[in-house]
Amino acid sequence: MTTRYETNDSSLPLRRDVKSLGHILGEILVHHGGTELLDKVEKLRVMAKTLRNNFDQEIYNELKEEIVNLDPPMRKQVIRAFSIYFHLINAAESNHRIRRRREYQLQDNNIVQPASIESAILSLKDNEIGVETIQKVLNTLSLELVITAHPTEATKRSVIEIQKRIGNILKNLDNNMLTKRERKKLEDSLLNEVTILWQTDELRHRKPTVMDEVRNGLYYFDQTFFEVLPDIHQDLEEGLTEQFPGHKWEVPNFLRFGSWIGGDRDGNPNVTPEVTWETLEKQRELALKKYREALILAMKRFSQSTTRVEISTELIENVEKDEQIYLTEDKKWHVENEIYRRKIAVILTRLKEVGKSDIGYRSAEELLEDLYIIQRSVALHQPANQDLNMLKKLIRQVQLFGFHLATLDIRNHSGEHEAAITEILRKVKVAENYSELSEEEKLKTLESVLKDPRPLLLLNEDYTKETQQMIKVFTTIKKAHDTFGKKSILVYLVSMTQSASDLLEVLVLAKEAGIYRLHADGSVESHLNVAPLLETIDDLVAGPAIMETLFNMDVYRNHLKIHGDSQEIMLGYSDGSKDGGTLTANWKLYKAQLEIHHMAKRYNIGLKFFHGRGGSLGRGGGPLNRSILSQPAETLGDGVKITEQGEVLSARYLYEDIAYRSLEQATSTLLVASVNLSEDSEQQHLREKVWEEAMEEISAVSLKKYQSLVFEDPDFLTYFTEATPLNEVGELNIGSRPMKRKDRNRFEDLRAIPWVFAWTQSRQLIPAWYAAGTGLEEFASKSEENLKLLQRMYLEWPFFRSTIDNLQMALMKADITTAKEYTSLVKDKTIAERIFGNIVEEYEKTKEILLKISGDEELLDHTPNIKESVYRRNPYVDPLNFLQVELIKELRAQEEPNEELLTEVLLTISGIAAGLRNTG
Repeated sequence: MTTRYETNDSSLPLRRDVKSLGHILGEILVHHGGTELLDKVEKLRVMAKTLRNNFDQEIYNELKEEIVNLDPPMRKQVIRAFSIYFHLINAAESNHRIRRRREYQLQDNNIVQPASIESAILSLKDNEIGVETIQKVLNTLSLELVITAHPTEATKRSVIEIQKRIGNILKNLDNNMLTKRERKKLEDSLLNEVTILWQTDELRHRKPTVMDEVRNGLYYFDQTFFEVLPDIHQDLEEGLTEQFPGHKWEVPNFLRFGSWIGGDRDGNPNVTPEVTWETLEKQRELALKKYREALILAMKRFSQSTTRVEISTELIENVEKDEQIYLTEDKKWHVENEIYRRKIAVILTRLKEVGKSDIGYRSAEELLEDLYIIQRSVALHQPANQDLNMLKKLIRQVQLFGFHLATLDIRNHSGEHEAAITEILRKVKVAENYSELSEEEKLKTLESVLKDPRPLLLLNEDYTKETQQMIKVFTTIKKAHDTFGKKSILVYLVSMTQSASDLLEVLVLAKEAGIYRLHADGSVESHLNVAPLLETIDDLVAGPAIMETLFNMDVYRNHLKIHGDSQEIMLGYSDGSKDGGTLTANWKLYKAQLEIHHMAKRYNIGLKFFHGRGGSLGRGGGPLNRSILSQPAETLGDGVKITEQGEVLSARYLYEDIAYRSLEQATSTLLVASVNLSEDSEQQHLREKVWEEAMEEISAVSLKKYQSLVFEDPDFLTYFTEATPLNEVGELNIGSRPMKRKDRNRFEDLRAIPWVFAWTQSRQLIPAWYAAGTGLEEFASKSEENLKLLQRMYLEWPFFRSTIDNLQMALMKADITTAKEYTSLVKDKTIAERIFGNIVEEYEKTKEILLKISGDEELLDHTPNIKESVYRRNPYVDPLNFLQVELIKELRAQEEPNEELLTEVLLTISGIAAGLRNTG
C-alpha cells in the first residue's frame, strides 16, 4: 500500500503548530514516563508512517509484534499518548481554519472568501438581482438548527475546553506584534495546558444524565450562539446596505437555534416531564443571565447626561413612571440626569423578578418595548445612520432568544401514543381495542373525538403508569406555554410515523391537555405543530400518501390553518441508511421531498423539511452548506431545519470564529439558492428527468446489493458483532440514552448511532459507502454514454456531487489494511474471509467508479486540505486500531470482566474517534 500527497504552502503554519505541539507532548511523555515511553511511542509512530508511505510486510509484522509485547502499564500510556496527540491536532486544525479566514479578510478587497456573506451579496449584485426580490426572499428566509443529545460526542467537556484554550493560545501566538516577554508567557501557558490535558482523565466514569446533556448544550448558547447569531444578521444587513445603498434594509431573524435536549423522549426513559420542565427553567435562567450581563455593560457605557444631549420626552416620562412602580428608594439610580442608567436600573430589576413576582416582565415583548424606547431616544442624539451597535445587538438577541432561549422540540415514538390512546378509549368505552382497528377505522374514531368539544379523560381514572406519564407530557407542554410562552415548545415530532393516525393520536392527546381546542362555534384553537418523522425506506416511500390522507381531512386542515397552512416534516437519515445503504437512503430522501412538495402544492400547503442528519457520513453528515445545496432546490423556499448532533457541536461551534464561518456559509448558500429559486420558480435547469431516472436505476441495484449482505447473509450479524467493537462501544459513557430501542438482540432495535460508531472504529465504515459502487458501476458499464451522463450529473447537479464527494470522504477514512485486522476477532474464519472479501471487492469497485465520475486521480484530489488532514492523521490512528484489536481479543477471552482491560479498550475507542473526528 503506497500513499502520497502534496502539501501546499498554506498549510505550513499548521504543520509548524502540529510539530510544536508534538514536541511539547514529547517533553511531557518523558516527564511522566521517562525516555522509554517516548522512545516506544516514536518507534510505533515511525513504523506506522513508513507503512503508510510504502507498505512492507516485515515492518508490518514488527509493528504488530511491538504492540502485542507491550506491558499493560506501558500499553495504557502509549494509547493515551496517541489519543492526546489527536486532541492537539484538532486544536491546531481549528486554529488554522480561523487563521485562513483572517488571511482572506486581510487580503486585497478584490479577493473575497468563497461562500461568505460578502460573496453572496456580490453574486446578487453581479447578477443584477433587484432589491425588491432580495428583500422578498429575506422576508421568507428561514434556517433553524436544532442541537440534540444524540450520544456521538466521545470527548469529555473538560477535554474540549482544554482544546479550546490551546487553540486560543495558538491564535495569540500568530500575533506578529508580540514582545519577547509576551511570547514566552504564551509558550509557558501552552506547555501548562498540554500538561493539564495529559493529566486529565479522558473517560467519563458514569453515563451523563439528561440534565448533564442539557448543561452541555447550554454551554454553546452561552459561549457562542448568543454572540454569533446577532453578528450574522448584522453583517448581512450592513453588507446589503454597502452594496445596495439606496434601500433601507431590514433583515428579519431568519437564523435560529432550537433544541431537543430534555425533550427527546424517543427510546429514552430518562426524559420525563419533570426533566423537560427543568430544562425549560434552565434555558430561561441562561437567557436572563445573558441579558443582565449585557445590560450591566450597557449601563457603564450609557453615561449620557440630559445636560449634554437631547432625550426623548417618551423616555423621561417612562422612567419617572416605572421608577414609582418597580423601584424602591435603595434600588434607584441616584444621578438624576443620567436618564439611560435610570432606565436600565428599572430593566435590571424587572429582569431579576421574571417568574418570581408581579414586577417581573411577563414576556420578552415587554422587555423589547423598553429597549425600543431607549433606541428611539438614542436616535435623537446619535450621528445620522450610526446606531449604537451594543443596543442594536441586545435588541436582536432578545428577538432571537426571548425568555425561552431556544424552542424545545418534543419527540416520542408513535407506539407510545397508540398505547395511551388505546387505554383511554377503552376506559371511556369509545373503542374496546383501538390498536387492532384498521387504519380507516382508527381515523374515523380519532376524527370523531377531535370534533367533539367535550373532554375525553375521566377524573380520578386509574390509568397505567405509562399512560399517566403520556398525559403528563401534554399537560407539561400546556403549562410551559402558559409560563414560558408559546415559542418555548412549538413542535411535537412523531418517531416511526407509518400512518396518518399516528399524527391524529397526538392531536387527541393535545386536546385533552387544552393545547388543541374545538369551541362551541366550531372554531379551532391549536398551539402545537405535529410533525411526522419518516425514517425507514418503507416510511419514506409511504410518506406522500400519509400526508395526503391528512390533507384531505377537514379536522386536520382546520388544525393546519391555525399554523398558516404550513406542515413540518422530519426526514431521518440514520435508519434509512441502516435499512437500505447510504446511496439508496439519500435518493429516497430526495425523492420523498419532491413527491411531498408537489403533492402539498396541490393543496396550497407550505412545507418545512426538517433534516435529521448526524455528524458521520453514514448518518447524512457533511458540511452544513453542502447539506443545504444537496436538497431539491424547490424545497428551499419554505425554509430549512437541520439537526446538529454530538461531535458536530464542538467541531462547528466551540470557537466563535469557526461558528461564524459555518453559519455564514449556510446563510450565503441558502440566500443565493432562494434568490435563484424566486427568479426561476421551477428550477428546471438544475435537474433533468434523465438524471432522476438514472438515480432510480442506480438506487435499485444498490439497495439489492446492500440488503443481500445486511439482511440476507445469515452470517452477517455474527460478523458485525464480532469484527467490530460494538459491545465495547456500549460501555462508553457518552449518552443518557440506551444503545437499543428495546432490550432485545434484534438488528431492527439497534440504534443507528452504535451501528455507525462500531463500523467507524473498525475502519470499515460500511454504512457510509457500501453498495454504492455496485449501483454506480453497473449503470456506468452499460454504455459510454451512461458514464458521461454520471460525469455531467457530478458537474451540474448539487445533490449528486454531494453524494459522490461524501462517498469519496468515506472511502478515504476507511482503511482496508487496518480493517483486515478486525477479521481476526471473528471466531469462524470462513465467515470472516468470505464477508471481508465481499467488502474489499466492493471497496475497490466503489473507489474505481468514483474516480471515473469525478475525474480525480486519487480520492479527495478536489479538496486538498481535507485530504492532507486525513493523511496527517492516519499513521497515528493505525497503532490505536492495532492496539484495540489485541485488547478486544484479550478482553473477550476473559471469563470474568476485567475492568482495566475494558478501560484500555475504551481509551482506544475515544482516541480513534478523536483521530477520525467521527463516532456515530
